[in-house]
Amino acid sequence: MTGVRCPKCKLMQMPRASCKSCGTPLGGPAPSPIPAQAPAPRPTPVSPQPNPPASRPNPQAPLRTGPMYRTDAPPPLWTEEAPPAPPPGIPPVATLEPPPPLGEYTSESHGLFFYGKGGSLFGIHIVNMLLTVLTLGIYHFWGKVKVRKYMLSQTEFAGDRFAFHGTGKELFIGFLKALLIFFIPIGGLFIAPELLELGDLAKAAATGLAYMIILVFIPVAIVGALRYRMSRTSWRGIRFSFRGRVKDFLKIFLGGWFLTAITLGLYYPSFITKQYAFTASHSYFGNHKFGFDGRGRDLFKSFLLALLLVLPTLGFYWFWFQAKMLRYLSEHTTFGQARFRSTVTGGRLLALTLGNILLLIVTLGLGWAWVSVRNARFACRYLTLEGPLDMALISQDAQRASATGEGLASFLDLDTGFDFG
Repeated sequence: MTGVRCPKCKLMQMPRASCKSCGTPLGGPAPSPIPAQAPAPRPTPVSPQPNPPASRPNPQAPLRTGPMYRTDAPPPLWTEEAPPAPPPGIPPVATLEPPPPLGEYTSESHGLFFYGKGGSLFGIHIVNMLLTVLTLGIYHFWGKVKVRKYMLSQTEFAGDRFAFHGTGKELFIGFLKALLIFFIPIGGLFIAPELLELGDLAKAAATGLAYMIILVFIPVAIVGALRYRMSRTSWRGIRFSFRGRVKDFLKIFLGGWFLTAITLGLYYPSFITKQYAFTASHSYFGNHKFGFDGRGRDLFKSFLLALLLVLPTLGFYWFWFQAKMLRYLSEHTTFGQARFRSTVTGGRLLALTLGNILLLIVTLGLGWAWVSVRNARFACRYLTLEGPLDMALISQDAQRASATGEGLASFLDLDTGFDFG
């Protein structure tokens, strides 16, 4: 049997009623089954002419084969390759390598940036003051939340900004609880002996008991405030949290005060380092915790040098010790495979402090907003995170927290180290 060439598309084919490519009648009989035989020589390919749209089916994109996974992690950088997909039915497993040794920094560095303006914060501050006066102080809590939301919304890390989710109502209720728990009992110990006209011994005993209760409430307030503030702070939609227990921090705090007193202050570097180690190692971002591998004794020599030079330098050398301590604490704080790094110096810290004092004096205190902005920019400028951040391994793990500790911290005017207003 011989082949037939289509007069239109020139396609060589077996005899049939119409061309199998373009449908042109060929005049031959319909093909019938034939026994298997050796294949005919392949004809020379001929470029076919374009066919009418109606005679050719619309092409479809090839279907994607294999399992598909969805993740909330950001896409990889253009210089990196995406991680391979896990096999079907097996979830990805978080495997974190230890951070790099101290002093070894990778080329992957993530910086903090603050974009807030003193004028914008000053406008918020003026409105807060007016409404606080009109509401006899009640609006103070809502104003505090506005300041924190503004400061965190202007702070950026790795291309995304932080967010604060607390409310003025939470702070107000926490303040009322702290009022019942702390202020009324302490006030009673100070006032009751005078009202009852007790003797001097009873008055001294009541006053001593009141100060002991205040000393115990300080670590309680620090832990409570940290737990609340971190639970209301997020980055990329994932909340921070603090999971340290009050009784553990109470031992560190009271024991540290006692050892610092009996050693005439020589235990101070270890005391500060232990407090920082507790707060850092119990802090979480999502389901991943921070770490700390420093030791207080590493700062002892620098502390002794500061004690020797603080009087000859009229106290200015203390800024150099503070800068060294900030660098040490930062560089021993880790998160997964990354390690923090601080480049602050004593001269820069001294210039910041003197500038803030001068600004407040010249403006009669109205420059508070600019001082806050200067402090935030300073903290972000000299702090970076060195090492990889694998966001695919981090998931949401929010923790509940009450604002009572925040109220106690407000009563005692404490600086917990995690506050933006």
